[in-house]
Amino acid sequence: MGEHDPYVRVRGAREHNLRNVDVDIPRDEFVVFTGVSGSGKSSLAFGTLYAEAQRRYFESIAPYARRLIQQVGAPHVDEISGLPPAIALRQQRSAPTSRSTVGTLTTLSNSLRMLFSRAGTYPPGAAPVDSDAFSPNTAAGACPNCHGLGRVHDVDEASLVPDPSKSIRDGAIAAWPGAWYGKNLRDILATLGYDVDRPWRELPGVEREWILFTDDQPVVTVQPVREANRIQRDYQGTYSSARRIVLKTFATSKSATQRKRVERFLRSGPCPVCHGRRLRPASLAVTFAGYDIAALVALPLVEAAQVLAGAGASAQGEPAETICADLVARIAVLVELGLGYLSMDRETPTLSSGELQRLRLATQLRSGLFGVVYVLDEPSAGLHAADTEALLVVLDRLRAAGNSLFVVEHRMAVARRAGWLVDVGPGAGEGGGRILYSGPPGGLREVAGSATRRFLFPAGAPPAREPLAPVGWVTLGGVTLHNLRDLAVRFPLGVFTAVTGVSGSGKSSLVGGVLAEVAAERLGTRAAEEGEGADGRQAWSGEVRFVEGLEVIDRLVRVDQKPIGRTPRSNLATYTGLFDTVRKLFADTDAARERGWTASRFSFNVAGGRCETCSGEGFVAVELLFLPGTYAPCPTCHGARYNPATLEVAYRGRSVADVLGLTVDAAFEFLAEVPAAARSLAMLREVGLGYLRLGQPATELSGGEAQRIKLASELQRARRGHTLYVLDEPTAGLHPADVELLMRQLHGLVAAGNTVVVVEHDLDVIAGADWLIDLGPGGGADGGRIVASGVPAEVAARRVGATAHHLAASRDRVDAAGPTGQDPGSPAAG
Repeated sequence: MGEHDPYVRVRGAREHNLRNVDVDIPRDEFVVFTGVSGSGKSSLAFGTLYAEAQRRYFESIAPYARRLIQQVGAPHVDEISGLPPAIALRQQRSAPTSRSTVGTLTTLSNSLRMLFSRAGTYPPGAAPVDSDAFSPNTAAGACPNCHGLGRVHDVDEASLVPDPSKSIRDGAIAAWPGAWYGKNLRDILATLGYDVDRPWRELPGVEREWILFTDDQPVVTVQPVREANRIQRDYQGTYSSARRIVLKTFATSKSATQRKRVERFLRSGPCPVCHGRRLRPASLAVTFAGYDIAALVALPLVEAAQVLAGAGASAQGEPAETICADLVARIAVLVELGLGYLSMDRETPTLSSGELQRLRLATQLRSGLFGVVYVLDEPSAGLHAADTEALLVVLDRLRAAGNSLFVVEHRMAVARRAGWLVDVGPGAGEGGGRILYSGPPGGLREVAGSATRRFLFPAGAPPAREPLAPVGWVTLGGVTLHNLRDLAVRFPLGVFTAVTGVSGSGKSSLVGGVLAEVAAERLGTRAAEEGEGADGRQAWSGEVRFVEGLEVIDRLVRVDQKPIGRTPRSNLATYTGLFDTVRKLFADTDAARERGWTASRFSFNVAGGRCETCSGEGFVAVELLFLPGTYAPCPTCHGARYNPATLEVAYRGRSVADVLGLTVDAAFEFLAEVPAAARSLAMLREVGLGYLRLGQPATELSGGEAQRIKLASELQRARRGHTLYVLDEPTAGLHPADVELLMRQLHGLVAAGNTVVVVEHDLDVIAGADWLIDLGPGGGADGGRIVASGVPAEVAARRVGATAHHLAASRDRVDAAGPTGQDPGSPAAG
């Protein structure tokens, strides 16, 4: 174990479900951690190895920060030797802010602003300005009208008065508040001399304009007309226009309900001053290579690189040459990772988690670090098989530069390229946490207890599934949204359809942005969609000129990967409604009845039974000077969420905190005789979530887990009518064994007479679909067209497009493996 020991040696790891694990992992190697979802892979890679590397780093910083970090807790492990500094690249959704873009995330914007400041062409007589003047996120650069957002929210007559045949008294001004305030405004208008009983459309235009949009706030004495038996008193009333009320409520109200109510009256559009370009006129007047900075950042990265390369070559010896060369080199890495279709002004909330991780990975590639462990969380998630190949080339280069790669992965194509495999299992949660194998990938073939083995070394092709025949078609014509241009497409009804294509080809735009939106609009469910609310969605800006076939759809269920909550207060039990049942069980115990406690006593969201130090969250926010804030276990309840008195009440020997600490599998046995709980828990198990704890905070759940929780919640409902299910990469974050479980449920929905449409990259799922729609041929401007459509086996046979090519290659590889399961492409076969 000398200083030249080439291994990271872990002894006694007990983080989460790890069972006193000992394992040796080589440095300077491409190491892949495999195992079913919840087996303990991330607990070993992130919770133990990365957490310990992070702890050692913080040991070297200021005592003040170190004192706070210690509250977070060191990993539960006896010893780790040979561990270099580590950098984690996780699958994380971006913060919901439009000010964060591809340019800011990759820091390309910083260099570009410097380029315009130092080498831009200024108008005659204009003085050079600092680089901050080219940022929409600074006071020096932001357009003063839209504050650098590029869009403004406003109202118009059509949004404020949806039915102009009504009079003001009958509620023509829908944007007015209800109850007393709305009546007050009406009485003020009547006092001012406006006719509140005349149909809105018959009022003079100048009156309608004043009522809705005036900035005046006249104060008048109102003599209300009330019932004869009520006291009538005059009062001073102040008038506010409908526009003022809506904008003020949206900007200042702390009530989410109020904000959501007025949001439907808002119309969002480009800023009329900067025309959506976000900057001041003086900043936009500066050009480089014929482009102002707004025009340059709007170009796809691959085109921006061409402009910068040409301009840099003609600027020899000038600052522009150096800055352009750096920008071109950094963009080249992004293009290599399949992100050349993105533009620098693309807002990060619109990116997938896979795109975000690749952007962070590209930034690390340019850092030039040596001797570092990069811990990656499913880097292939959200990637087409063609994009995965490019990713593997980049990862190989990172390792060749003298770094170690510890990668948590489910995709077997990545596992086959590993130099070392650590398989964790055999099951999930309590059934996992053991190291089944650690060594070169070929050796896993001899490990009978591994769930990964049969997928890494398939013993021939899986049984062929006979595709179902469509019972009808939904036809969309003239589809225009993002890179979809005047597209015509047909979706089959009553079958399982996979929509495929390389990153940026237009899959999510077509399925989530068009099909689901058109279905929601036709069904009248946009504001209250089943399975997933429309809260926070941008107004749909697409266009569809022709729609046919949707009349047979009775319901729309859209299941995406958005979080089920953004704080530890939201969890699996609360989202599914399971916790309501649990609280009633505790309220019905003799101990609770004796004390007069109802179900609310066992809620951690209301005062009474909860721990008041953390307000029932179980965690407290820890703010770190110069470092990102984090959550730490509550020092009073130690994460239990409740006060000691509440925890004294037991149901079958367990407190309410104990029940929240159970996994879904354990709770299924514990609550087997409670029908309301058993059905919900059974559905969670059937979508492969048996390993999750009931009280697991939403902040700890991946996008794939959140999506499956939503799906399980939907599956436990009584089904009615023909439902259209729309899912966005439902297999993200799933081991192939868990994918089989999930597909059984989705195909069951189809067998029950429904339609399922998924955006998907998993080749096994695509091969088992009834119908395939492949978009491409590339991403961005090179995508947005239908490359192939039909039964997957027939599409693969035609080998037109990247998806067909990889489907056929996958089939060929499995056939070549033969009944022995020996994969000719694996290291063991070499």
